[in-house]
Amino acid sequence: MKLTKYKLGEILDVTRGASLSGEFYATEGKYIRLTCGNFDYQNNCFKENKSKDNLYYVGDFKPEFLMEEGNIITPLTEQAIGLLGSTAIIPKSGKYIQSQDVAKIICKEELLDKDFAFYLISSTLVKQQLSAAAQQTKIRHTSPDKIRDCTVWIPELTEQKRIGKLLRSLDRKIELNRAINQNLEAMAKQLYDYWFVQFNFPNEEGKPYKSNGGKMVWNKRLKREIPASWEIKIVDDVVDVYNGATPSTADELNYGGDIVWITPKDLSDQKQKFIYQGERNISQVGYDSCSTHLLPSNTVLMSSRAPIGLLAIAKNELCTNQGFKSFVPKSGSIAIYLYYYLQYHIKQIEQLGTGTTFKEVSREDILKFPILKPSDNILDLWEERVSLLNDKQLEIQKENENLTKQRDELLPLLMNGQVSVNSDLSDD
Repeated sequence: MKLTKYKLGEILDVTRGASLSGEFYATEGKYIRLTCGNFDYQNNCFKENKSKDNLYYVGDFKPEFLMEEGNIITPLTEQAIGLLGSTAIIPKSGKYIQSQDVAKIICKEELLDKDFAFYLISSTLVKQQLSAAAQQTKIRHTSPDKIRDCTVWIPELTEQKRIGKLLRSLDRKIELNRAINQNLEAMAKQLYDYWFVQFNFPNEEGKPYKSNGGKMVWNKRLKREIPASWEIKIVDDVVDVYNGATPSTADELNYGGDIVWITPKDLSDQKQKFIYQGERNISQVGYDSCSTHLLPSNTVLMSSRAPIGLLAIAKNELCTNQGFKSFVPKSGSIAIYLYYYLQYHIKQIEQLGTGTTFKEVSREDILKFPILKPSDNILDLWEERVSLLNDKQLEIQKENENLTKQRDELLPLLMNGQVSVNSDLSDD
């Protein structure tokens, strides 16, 4: 494959967004201002920014700053390590305003395919150049000129189109799978609310319990009515809670073995409900050197140091570092119920955190945390119903991990010309 050398400025243009006055920031309105929070840089895609509540803009702005569906954007400010060089695609026209921290990429279509450009900007080659040229301040910045000055080698336009089409097809499948899993999770949360917050689980006749006159009793501890046959327990009554730990030294003999070892980063990076592998394993030597526990499948994991409240369900044996509290059911079908119960009450659990350098929730406080325990038959029925959703979620999650790995392995090879796309394959 023949590659031609260019400066990015020869094949695309880069424009900076508008300087938007803070006096016109609002909590509601017609237009949303784009920020660096709209870049999911771990998945290299667009995300809705939920970190702030004043993202709407009600002031005047020039029409050219109103984004169109399909526009490619990249950040000019590195508010998180690895953000520079990320790309995202605007999902809807007439909604988002390009702000000064966000650049728009405009391809010269006779030289550069738009889909190919999306991956070219986020390639390691360009990211390394942007990182090296970034201003060394507390928060690093780049600029349209620095982006234009990056050197790249690209194939002819027909090959670009084939490469871009292949990579976009993989990303669209990943996005579709992610949306399906979000819908499945929303269904599970809705069912949890209906059964365990509104108490309309099926009664003996299969009808909603509370709505059909099911007996309710006042509970002083929860300060609300609960079903008559249900109990208030503490966490210690229903699960064993374990702290995690880290090998006692940094010796490499402690790592690289067969024991899956999870850190909060594995959850925060993936944002996944199920965890069965982490970034790093530990060896038997490492495991023996610390006081962690080997946890069985269906253990509920909760990050107990800042950030407190990341939750996952283990799907095979593993152990964790000291950033976790792990909940191993003592008996019965309570793991999935406990996962949603902790999620529903996570704000209360966060309030138990103490510490100056960073907040942490102690094992002792977790053990005393109250838990509403449904009757065993309802727990069994809940487990049966939600397990069907969980199994599908896990299947989709694994498929997405394989697709992401395939895309990430292909990307540098396609970009540097080591492999090419078969024309028949690109037409599928």
